[in-house]
Amino acid sequence: MLLDMGNAKPETLVLLPGLDGTEVFFRPLLASLPEWVRPHVVSFPPAGATEYADLLAIVRKAVSEIPSFYVLGSSFAGPLALMLAEAEPDKVRGVILATTFVSPPRRIYVRMRFTSVAPTIWLLRTCRHIPVWLSRGPTDQLRVDTAEIWKRVTAHIVAARIRSLLNVDARELLRRCPAPVLCIAGSNDGVVPWRNVEEIVRVRPSVSVRRIKGRHFAIYTNPTATMEAITAFMETKRQDEAEWGNACISL
Repeated sequence: MLLDMGNAKPETLVLLPGLDGTEVFFRPLLASLPEWVRPHVVSFPPAGATEYADLLAIVRKAVSEIPSFYVLGSSFAGPLALMLAEAEPDKVRGVILATTFVSPPRRIYVRMRFTSVAPTIWLLRTCRHIPVWLSRGPTDQLRVDTAEIWKRVTAHIVAARIRSLLNVDARELLRRCPAPVLCIAGSNDGVVPWRNVEEIVRVRPSVSVRRIKGRHFAIYTNPTATMEAITAFMETKRQDEAEWGNACISL
């Protein structure tokens, strides 16, 4: 039975964004979180750092004053969340891997590494969002949010981050992660397909998996289901700690 969280001590949730490095696609989720979850989004700089090691230094500085927290890594930032858990084992209470991977999500991406340059990324972004422009009005939220990201993040930065993820291997980080891990996956994710979830569970069988309706941006398009998965994960952690504390008292 889960804890009644009505009067529970607040928990901090650190959110690490995907390739865009902004808070934009987190906004629906942030609006749906209960009061006892305190979100802290760490945005990535619009220029400069694109390698995981450099971004890890930025994230560690951003959370330096937070004594303990859960961390959610979205897409590109999944490996980064695991790196943070290893670097800050006394702070990270749990890791949430959202529509993400621990090795390059598609083999064809690695074979086409040479295409990860700014002009190609600009073209792909344009082609990918033509259906959004044609099927949605100018006030549609997804269209508005996508346009905002395009203005804030250059194709050059996106291309550099793609090259970084094509070299990542976070499997050993996942295996030895000192905190419990939750994996949230979209039911129809064509960017990071289901085989990535299978790999995560194969590397670490104790990972909890929640499949929610949606594509790669499922945590944006389906924030309520995402919130429910996150809070259930936190509640289970706190229930386990409460039971452990009661067991110690009774000894």
